[in-house]
Amino acid sequence: MKVLSVASELYPLIKTGGLADVAGALPLALAKRGVATKTLVPGYPAVMAALREVAIRMSFDDLLGVRADVLEAQVAGLDLLVLDAPALFDRAGGPYVDVHGKDHPDNWRRFAALSLAGARIAAGELPGWQPDLVHVHDWQTGLVPAYMRYSGKPALPSVMTIHNIAFQGNFGGEIFGALGLPAQAMDVEGIEYFGQVSYLKAGIQTAWAVSTVSPSYAEEILTPEFGMGMEGLLNRRIGDLHGIVNGIDTDVWNPQTDPSVSHPFGIDDLEARPLNKRAVEARFGLIEDDGPLFCVISRLTWQKGLDLVADAVDEIVALGGRLAVLGSGDEAIVNALRSAAYRHPGRVGLSVAYDEPLSHLMQAGSDAILIPSRFEPCGLTQLYGLRYGCVPVVSRTGGLNDTVIDASPAALAADAATGISFGPVTLESLKRALRRTVRLYGDRPTWSRIQKQGMTSDVSWENSAALYHKLYSSLLPKGSH
Repeated sequence: MKVLSVASELYPLIKTGGLADVAGALPLALAKRGVATKTLVPGYPAVMAALREVAIRMSFDDLLGVRADVLEAQVAGLDLLVLDAPALFDRAGGPYVDVHGKDHPDNWRRFAALSLAGARIAAGELPGWQPDLVHVHDWQTGLVPAYMRYSGKPALPSVMTIHNIAFQGNFGGEIFGALGLPAQAMDVEGIEYFGQVSYLKAGIQTAWAVSTVSPSYAEEILTPEFGMGMEGLLNRRIGDLHGIVNGIDTDVWNPQTDPSVSHPFGIDDLEARPLNKRAVEARFGLIEDDGPLFCVISRLTWQKGLDLVADAVDEIVALGGRLAVLGSGDEAIVNALRSAAYRHPGRVGLSVAYDEPLSHLMQAGSDAILIPSRFEPCGLTQLYGLRYGCVPVVSRTGGLNDTVIDASPAALAADAATGISFGPVTLESLKRALRRTVRLYGDRPTWSRIQKQGMTSDVSWENSAALYHKLYSSLLPKGSH
């Protein structure tokens, strides 16, 4: 089975969040099931710098007004197609924002061009290669199935994965004329959304199947509370909606071989974890003691519930805990956490940064990771925590609900508990969860069991890849694969 994946970011080349991890790990997991994936990504500077041996496979003299080449290369075991369009992607800043954190004003054109290139490849224009199916990710590639539908070419199956429905790629209706789509596409049954053009709606409307990154989130986005205005459309497509929880790359995230961990360990030698705890304390300027060390590794945003953590810092310290925070985001939350660090020197540490190696060390050395998200499509940090014996303390929503088993009396009695979950997402509820966590931490045999049960959880891509393979196969003509 040959699959074209189209994604706006891809680990290990360019990453802002979990989408990159999924786009990088799923093709490797599917390869074991006989699925050969080529992934089309934009030629950002970081991507271009990672390419070694490349071949120009096709060229566009006018791809929505710019010249572009499609390069083929291999990086980190991934078969890549890179859209080399310097006018669109060779610029400072991140994939979506400039050096000042502002959206690139031409994001609508940048990701429409990526989508159009994907649709042209799907149509068989890449010499010598024709995919059987196209898999696109989030709003940045939502126009791929729309271009495919309106191209007049033979239909090819497509899957649209929603990683976070809050990000929709909605642009003013005045851009429609520059997209190269027929007039009938600008319709409520097409890509029009309250007078705007919605790239996410385009994907949901025109892909053959829609998936999202956990079963609970697939149910939640059918409601007004979580559907962000797309719930009506999703309910109309409910028969084509699939919730498949993400996995993680268990080779990259392996506490026994992780180069970012100061003292590697496994499930049978957890006594090495306190040595990593000392290393985390040193990195964050925290005092050494035997109390619980909580960590946060996240975008510091309202969605992630990090305003509640800032409000709960005094409670954490009063309970004898300490807190190490790694992330960046909303200025008000950053300032509140910075103020807490000043208030509690040696008890609260903050690093306003994106630091992948440090995030690994924190999972290996912290006792518990706080993830009080107000909504969470899947979440990956709780999976890393499970793998590293860093007990997740999570809100009961989306993928957090699907992947963490609360340490209830019944789960503890059955030796099934892997973390602490709470709801609703309020400050008082979080404080109750913190108090429960500290009580459990004080019972070391019980805490060790929770850690080990988490570490034996299957957080790999194996089960999820099997479900994607089944979904792909269901969309292909009977008997073809």
